[in-house]
Amino acid sequence: MLDVGSQVPDLELETTMGRIRLGSLRGRKLVIYFFPKAFTQGCTRELERFTELYDDFVKLGVEVIGVSADRLETQRRFAERHGARFPLASDTNKTIINAFGVLNERGTGAKRVTFVIDEHGVVRAVVANLRRAEEHADRALEVVKSLG
Repeated sequence: MLDVGSQVPDLELETTMGRIRLGSLRGRKLVIYFFPKAFTQGCTRELERFTELYDDFVKLGVEVIGVSADRLETQRRFAERHGARFPLASDTNKTIINAFGVLNERGTGAKRVTFVIDEHGVVRAVVANLRRAEEHADRALEVVKSLG
């Protein structure tokens, strides 16, 4: 798993809002959260909470991206059903999941892990192993606020 202080790899993501190259986001803070599977209970609560807090992230100059191994069409339906205003990335070949070191034990998808990345592309915090999935959004927002 990428550690605090690691440089984020410059990968291209296929998202619900078009292709995004991580390197093109330098100069902005970024929260990338990995989730196991769209439409499951925990992942739905997590998406809904990131959506609720999205304006707070934007006010702090932060972009949010959700990533799972689900197909892009599944991500689109998931985003539409729950009103996501940020991109969800499809990583069916697990390139991004592996680059961040968050492949689950079965090798089928991502673990639930959130990365807070500064404007230089450096990981400033890793949020993992929380009891409730939706706490990832709140914890990420706390970290962003502490960065100033």
